[in-house]
Amino acid sequence: MTKSGPAAAALLLSTYDLGHQPFGLASPAAWLERAGLDVTCNDLAVEALDEAAAKTATLIALYIPMHTATRMAAELLARLRALNPSAHINCYGLYGPMNRQYLKSLGADSVVGGEFEGPLVDLAKALVAERAPSVPVVSLAKQDFQIPRRTDLPGLSHYGKLNASPTTQVVAGYTEATRGCKHTCLHCPVVPVYKGKFRVVQRDVVMADIRNQVALGAGHITFGDPDFFNGPGHAMALVRALAQEFPGLTYDVTIKVEHLLGHADLLPTLVATGCVFVTTAVEAVDDDILAILDKGHTVEDFHRAVAMANDLGLVLAPTFVPFTPWTTPTGYAKLLGVIADLDLIDHVAPVQLTIRLLVTQGSGLLSLPDAGDLFGPYHQKALSHVWRHPDPAVDALQLAVAAVTETAESDGLSRRETFHHIRALAQKAAGFPAISSPVHAATALAVPYLSEPWFCCAEPTVQQFANLGVAI
Repeated sequence: MTKSGPAAAALLLSTYDLGHQPFGLASPAAWLERAGLDVTCNDLAVEALDEAAAKTATLIALYIPMHTATRMAAELLARLRALNPSAHINCYGLYGPMNRQYLKSLGADSVVGGEFEGPLVDLAKALVAERAPSVPVVSLAKQDFQIPRRTDLPGLSHYGKLNASPTTQVVAGYTEATRGCKHTCLHCPVVPVYKGKFRVVQRDVVMADIRNQVALGAGHITFGDPDFFNGPGHAMALVRALAQEFPGLTYDVTIKVEHLLGHADLLPTLVATGCVFVTTAVEAVDDDILAILDKGHTVEDFHRAVAMANDLGLVLAPTFVPFTPWTTPTGYAKLLGVIADLDLIDHVAPVQLTIRLLVTQGSGLLSLPDAGDLFGPYHQKALSHVWRHPDPAVDALQLAVAAVTETAESDGLSRRETFHHIRALAQKAAGFPAISSPVHAATALAVPYLSEPWFCCAEPTVQQFANLGVAI
């Protein structure tokens, strides 16, 4: 790429990626290296900033696929600019477009969301040629992907693992078979960027990436697609090939409730090919709230999906957004009752019971007729439209539940014990009698789950808003 001298340097940074070795570094690293750049990948979730690489990079690119990662990247920009005043700093990933003005005010030169690999290569070529770069804010161009380059990332043992049994942890890898989503749930941060579209990562690239991670020690693979059944033909071809080449390898996927029901005939193949659990975004057990969010399923659909999965021996891991402007103390207590009645207590990470609705810049929630009454102004540091529940008791309950969850792990509490502490709070807030059923300290692992079960779309709590200087 250069006329003379050494190759131009690119530094790719990730701040946080849910405990995964970042596909969002490994994939563009392959593209940029093929284009002639000297590429350094630096995952700040598990290692210190490579200041030497930052000082010499022509291009510094920060991967921001989610809310938490973006807040951390925002805090890093001033330091990067001080280390290298002449570098072009780009923020790429899902949260780039919606936070473009804020990130540029902190020192970023450009952002790109959607299919970012091609635009990053074009940006690098322009910088090397000393041309003014033209970077699209969003690119949805179809791409021929490169096999991700994982050679200089920290080893897989540094990342989250699959808790497969009470005594067994399995090294977990991560890949993506598709990006985007063909659905348009109002609260989803994918929608403002992809607008109901999704893009496929070619099967041979996905398989090569899995093959490389198995060679690095992976015994389990997480497919990070927003919905694995957006392209069911593509998905099933992959898992059949996976099972044939790696018979002992397990995996997990994310699938919408409506897709579980609509593609029920495919679920036995998931079980047969090594799927140990399916994450499914249930969000609420109130049909009115589900309709507001445009989730595409009902509470009855959720019950049907659980029954179907139980019959097949397929573990479901539901996720929820339990605290919304429409939540009531009674409704929250009902949610916990449904989880208990369906015997899903061990299937639900306690953090899922604390999630507060995130209203991103450009969120579909802003199209609701009463959005002006529900949601306040956008706050840049919080990366969210500020909102307070009309019933102060609900915000107080959310804070109390979050406090229990934050201390549960350090106190050595099981998921079941943590759940019952939370349920006691909910029963009291709703004015219901305490649940008298005995709580047993769970020593056995009822279901497999990943060791870092965080959630990417959690809004700051009321207290975290206050810590950011936001009055709500």
